[in-house]
Amino acid sequence: MARRSTSLRLLAACAILALPPLWGWWSWTRGGPLQQEATVLVRKGATVDQIADQLEREGVIRNAAFFKLWARVRKLQLLRGEYTIAPGASLGDVAGKLRRGEIRFTQVVIPPGAHAWNVQKRVKEFVPEEVFWRLWKSPRLARTAGFEKAESLEGLVAPATYNLHHAMEPEEVMLALAEAFAERVRPKLEGGVLPPYETLILASLAEKESNVPEEYPRIAGVYYRRLKKGMRLQCDPTSLYARWVGGDLRFSAPLLEDVRRPHRFNTYTIEGLPPTPIAIPSESAISAAKAPLEGGDLYFVATGRGGHHFAQTLPQHNRNVERYRQEMKKVRRKATSPT
Repeated sequence: MARRSTSLRLLAACAILALPPLWGWWSWTRGGPLQQEATVLVRKGATVDQIADQLEREGVIRNAAFFKLWARVRKLQLLRGEYTIAPGASLGDVAGKLRRGEIRFTQVVIPPGAHAWNVQKRVKEFVPEEVFWRLWKSPRLARTAGFEKAESLEGLVAPATYNLHHAMEPEEVMLALAEAFAERVRPKLEGGVLPPYETLILASLAEKESNVPEEYPRIAGVYYRRLKKGMRLQCDPTSLYARWVGGDLRFSAPLLEDVRRPHRFNTYTIEGLPPTPIAIPSESAISAAKAPLEGGDLYFVATGRGGHHFAQTLPQHNRNVERYRQEMKKVRRKATSPT
């Protein structure tokens, strides 16, 4: 009888000793309280205790104290970022995501040809509009990009796919754009017929003038010869850019009022290049601006069917303009004719 009583006491003691580990295992693997997918932001400077309390407060985990204990034992190093937590995720699932640094990134594509207003719309989830425009004119960021005297970041953004997350500060996002330019684009501007920043400006004009990259060297050649002769560039996209800088954000074809508007960006009314690029040039456009095609062309006009007609003299250009007008009439008649 005494032996049996001793065995029972021993069994009870073992059961009591097993309760804490069993409770811990159950708490660790038990489905969490989260009812729908949630996003957790670990921001710069956040401590483990702060994140644990945040997770409990937002209903992601049940027990912040248990999470803090585990984090101390495992010496958790938090990686700043954006984490997606699935519904019903256990405490172990949440802790594992943070330990492994499974950050969710959003891919933001900034293509060649994008100008300031395009870039702003593409990063608006990460940079508030008013902050964007302040940072867009930051001398520090222009210096980071490699052109400390540039008045804005126009053209000083590398066309690329950027991995961003919502725990990034707006300044970090904009810094990433400038650093990518400094690394990937700035070195390619050396060695051209113009200084690097002027090469960038000329490349942006070629980029916006044509959707046919094969034409870039010829277009750059026209503008380069005009610069040397002291002729106005008369680049239509610069008249549009002047419209937008003035606050008129109609994104349409240039009107006569745009061409005639006196403005420091409108190359119909100023001599030489505009003060900054008017968009992000592609690598093809930069190559063209570094080595413009030699020849005698001084004019070009759209064909109306894609691409441009080039001319060396004004009479030839005028004939090409008339051909373009006739082509446009055909297009309009076809669009309005009954089917």
